[in-house]
Amino acid sequence: MHKTEVDIPPSVRKRLIHLFGLIEKEFESVCQENVILQEKVESLTEKVNEKYLTTEQFQVNSKQKPPTGQKLKTADKLKAQTSKIVSSFKSPSAANCQFVKEYGGHRDGLWDLALPRTGQPVIGTCSADHTARIWCIETGTPLLQYTGHTGSINSIKFHPIKDLALTSSGDQTIHIWQAAVNLDNLRDRESDDTETEDDRVVPILRTPSCTFLGHNGPVMASDWLLGGDQIITASWDRTANLYDVETSELLHSLTGHDEELTYASSHHSQKLVVTASRDTTFRLWDFREAINSVSVFQGHTDTVTCAIFTSAGLGGEDKLVSGSDDRSIKVWELRNMRSPITTIRAESGVNRFAIASNGVIAIPHDNRQVVLYDMTGQRVNRIPRTARNRHRRMVTAVAWSEDNSFANLFSCGFDRLALGWSVQLCKD
Repeated sequence: MHKTEVDIPPSVRKRLIHLFGLIEKEFESVCQENVILQEKVESLTEKVNEKYLTTEQFQVNSKQKPPTGQKLKTADKLKAQTSKIVSSFKSPSAANCQFVKEYGGHRDGLWDLALPRTGQPVIGTCSADHTARIWCIETGTPLLQYTGHTGSINSIKFHPIKDLALTSSGDQTIHIWQAAVNLDNLRDRESDDTETEDDRVVPILRTPSCTFLGHNGPVMASDWLLGGDQIITASWDRTANLYDVETSELLHSLTGHDEELTYASSHHSQKLVVTASRDTTFRLWDFREAINSVSVFQGHTDTVTCAIFTSAGLGGEDKLVSGSDDRSIKVWELRNMRSPITTIRAESGVNRFAIASNGVIAIPHDNRQVVLYDMTGQRVNRIPRTARNRHRRMVTAVAWSEDNSFANLFSCGFDRLALGWSVQLCKD
């Protein structure tokens, strides 16, 4: 039996567009109200903190004679309790965070962003508008637009050493495409903030270098394995696929998750892969031997949204970090993963986070915030949210840059924007 397409009358279509516009305006209004309420809560929290600090300082600087006997013990106990309360608001390190640049031009929400490991001063973004873009970090100018997918592009990763990009899409395919761009004519030209999307002439690439097939559902994430000769993918069809890049051949289909996969990433120096799923687990796949093995970890109580390996040499031991919609981030020692060594409790659902080489974890949230923690679970800072320079919808992903002095942290969200930040860590 053939399906028949329903031809919607122009008047009805116009009415529907009008109603959807009203819904979007109402949603924006609710979001704005929530932002105002959140700022009020944070202001009250800061006042409470200042009150505790003032109390402690008064006790330390008081010119009254010190009490004796039982009174001394009581005073010491009170001071110790006050100091303990104050210490809970302190962090062993802090960070100065400043807004640097906005990257705007996508026509729908952004799902992911990435930076090349080659040190080239560009960032890549991908969107639900079916396109991926490469931007000049300093000027905010779009350098290349990839339009080869026919569905939402859910992730983007650059090749370890080549000018290639890897994207995965809701059209059930994964593409590799040429990501080489020319920066010579852009270093002295700032992007005009008044320039509209239609005014910008962005080079368009429509054809991939390589296409990978085999999934029966949207592909949510993909990553290059060590050396860049293989890729790993994660799909809503509950499988993760391992492909050979040169031949596009499917090498392994990794099954076992009970629900849709949300993420997949590889180890920086070993053939290890981690996959995350809505079934509340993440799995560690080992391809170092001819017969691969898998381990299942059940540390979360809701969808595991992201799981990544730490940078080489961080803290002397390899670690794996997982994040979840259960509002937690867990740090695991790769040699002994019986239980997490650190658990960070967040205020909202956790999306695709990133870890800097110094161990600072940037965590994007559903509540439009990006919060910084260290590997011990201590809060370092929060990305500032002024009236102009902030995300207005959920922040979907972040990425660190180790080579760029202009901006070293980037965030993207469903407000269609990517933002660049300068984060300077200050040790006490």
